[in-house]
Amino acid sequence: MNSITAELNVDLQKAEEIVTEELKKVGFGVLTKIDVSKTLKEKIDVDFQPLIILGACNPKFAHRALSHDINLSLLLPCNVTLSTATGSDKIIVKSVDPRDLIEGDELSELAGEAFEKLSQALNNARNVANG
Repeated sequence: MNSITAELNVDLQKAEEIVTEELKKVGFGVLTKIDVSKTLKEKIDVDFQPLIILGACNPKFAHRALSHDINLSLLLPCNVTLSTATGSDKIIVKSVDPRDLIEGDELSELAGEAFEKLSQALNNARNVANG
């Protein structure tokens, strides 16, 4: 599966703030946040590398997709992950390439638009974080 990826030279908390703000600027709100490492520690007492999953949603894109096929709700919201790079203090930010999730010509334009907006947000986050 292809992903949109950016490396940020900031700590995890700052990366989350930057990514959330840059997603907002291109029309995505963060609906959910899962701190995977915290949850695993609380639920099964295991240590895991820092990993945050943000559930991002662009309401206009969601409405268009769901109006076409309600089953596309299985793909919502768009997950954006923040994790530490192996052997580094950089934060790796990833989102799935929505074009990989959509079949059929009817939604290919929408998937392309979502890809462009997500790419813009992650590129902007990289620029903000890395100067």
